[in-house]
Amino acid sequence: MVFDAGHCPAFLSVLEVSMGSRIEFDFDAPVERRGSWSTRWERYAGDVIPLWVADTDFRAPPAVLEAMHRRLEHGIFGYSAPPVELRDALIARLARLYRWKVEADWVVFLSGVVPGLHLAARHLTRPGEHILVPLPVYHHLKRAPVQAGRAHADVPLVLSAGRWVFDEDRLKASIRPNTRLLSLCNPQNPGGTIFTRAELGRLAGLALEHGLLVCSDEIHAEILLDEGKPHVPIASLSPEISRRTVTLVSPNKAFGFPGAGCAFAIIEDPELRRAFSADHHATVHDASVFGYEAALAAYRGVRRLARGAARLPARQPRPCRARDRRPAGPLDGARRGDLPRLDRRLGTRRRRPAPALPGPRRRALARQPVWQPGFRAP
Repeated sequence: MVFDAGHCPAFLSVLEVSMGSRIEFDFDAPVERRGSWSTRWERYAGDVIPLWVADTDFRAPPAVLEAMHRRLEHGIFGYSAPPVELRDALIARLARLYRWKVEADWVVFLSGVVPGLHLAARHLTRPGEHILVPLPVYHHLKRAPVQAGRAHADVPLVLSAGRWVFDEDRLKASIRPNTRLLSLCNPQNPGGTIFTRAELGRLAGLALEHGLLVCSDEIHAEILLDEGKPHVPIASLSPEISRRTVTLVSPNKAFGFPGAGCAFAIIEDPELRRAFSADHHATVHDASVFGYEAALAAYRGVRRLARGAARLPARQPRPCRARDRRPAGPLDGARRGDLPRLDRRLGTRRRRPAPALPGPRRRALARQPVWQPGFRAP
């Protein structure tokens, strides 16, 4: 749901820091980003709230800011090798959060998850092979096979009890003799589904039965709002599926520093790992020293984002009013996730009510759903 800017939920959430203590973090304090080269905010001018990219307006946690300040004071920003201590911090975090045992040589450093999606499509499939892409989904999961020149099939998800889930019969019917790779986004973007262990188990069984590889984008794994709905990495289910999976993870989204950028591919199988990394440095630059610093500080300084700490308004928020027409469709009811890629001008400036629209137009816009499968923002 999109909320009227004058009636948005106020979030004062909790970070659990490394020593086990808890600190409050104010997610409701406004930060002006225009004029800061923000990709999201510089796209439009004037009274526009841009909702087209997953880029939050929250400051990074104190531990991350402190680490960046220390690096700035050092004053030298030369070429940097991937830090062993960052790899170890990642491995420890995956074991603690998900009970997933990852070996050091499984970890491939990346500058972001998006390059990992494209490397998987280009290097883990051959010309003439086929990729399965669920829809709706983050657009780079679809763009990766297109730009790699690989055939792909769109597999529509279905909305069931407020969750976007696989139509498993449709998924099976989409598999061809030359299908090589199943793309997965978990938690699902943009719908927000946190796939259950049972759902992932069935996907894993299907991949094993048909000899498919899995590329799983799990960048939103630490942004979970529902108690009792844990994230489960699909590769953690069994050694068999682990050996067929590329898992892409990153602290960029959860801790708010995608502009610094650092990510990882977790790949158990050595042949798969070599293929994925074959021309890594010829096509993808390493993360910057600031990405390494930010990631290490986040993993060491924040044990987890505590859930259930959001305080919501007592009254129900109203739908946002829009100056431009919004696309029709049923994303209403999805549990969590990125805001839909609308690229639409909303009739609000931050923290100011929108100008009044004529009554009939306002009522018509309020009835229109925000998004539908197949809609593509310009």
